[in-house]
Amino acid sequence: MNQRRARVAATASGHDFLLKRVAEDFSERLEAVRRAFPVAADIGAHHGVLGRALTGKVGSKAFISLEETPQLLAQCRGERILGHAEALPLAPLSLDLAVSALWLHLINDLPGALLQIRRALKPDGLLMASVLGGATLRELREAWLTAEADVLGGASPRVAPFADVRDLGGLLQRAGYALPVVDSETVNVTYANPLALMREIKAMGASNMLCERSRRPVSRRLLMRAVELYAERFALGNGRVPATFEIITLTAWVPHDSQPKPLRPGSATTRLADVLGTTEGKLR
Repeated sequence: MNQRRARVAATASGHDFLLKRVAEDFSERLEAVRRAFPVAADIGAHHGVLGRALTGKVGSKAFISLEETPQLLAQCRGERILGHAEALPLAPLSLDLAVSALWLHLINDLPGALLQIRRALKPDGLLMASVLGGATLRELREAWLTAEADVLGGASPRVAPFADVRDLGGLLQRAGYALPVVDSETVNVTYANPLALMREIKAMGASNMLCERSRRPVSRRLLMRAVELYAERFALGNGRVPATFEIITLTAWVPHDSQPKPLRPGSATTRLADVLGTTEGKLR
């Protein structure tokens, strides 16, 4: 993965529309949080898109960019650390805010990474992260699976699987976070043809990284069949083809005594019927 991302680092800014969208969204979300975060870190900083959007806007005295690809890290501003989220080089209780844009779905041990980030956060520290969800590139996945079945008589994974909203909420709870919120946004993009989409994915450094992928070189016949199926099934009236990206945003806090907690069952002092202004009755 590092080699692929290093190869495209010089032109990364030309293919970062999803990162810019996440950066704008995070900026708006954090403006609604009425508090400062003296020490913040961008986990998986890419080439610094999120850091540039947030620096100076979250009340941080220190904003750290952590990235494992040196060629990308060199483009980040401020304090920089070369490292990986699966072996987080940050001291326990050292952060007030951890953000991550479209990075955590690329690592092998997501539960472990979430746990390490929680350990690096102080009590009442905030995690805000985005990952790609299960609907991402569904059109491309279907076209490749069908093309391989037609041409080769079988199929191998060509598009990496992505997590589901419900699964991510459960992972946050397992890692010990409080007040987890997970929401999803679908982004629809169009391209001149399927090959243009494939070239963009490669330029993002996000082409197939699966260890279990087929090592057989893609033949021209297989590629053209995938392109043909994509256009047949999904092309729009103007001839362009759509691509779906699902962006899932995770927000959660490290537990603290000041945070709201659920009341003990049966401790309510007001009847729901009184609040709703209705008459309570037994079910038949």
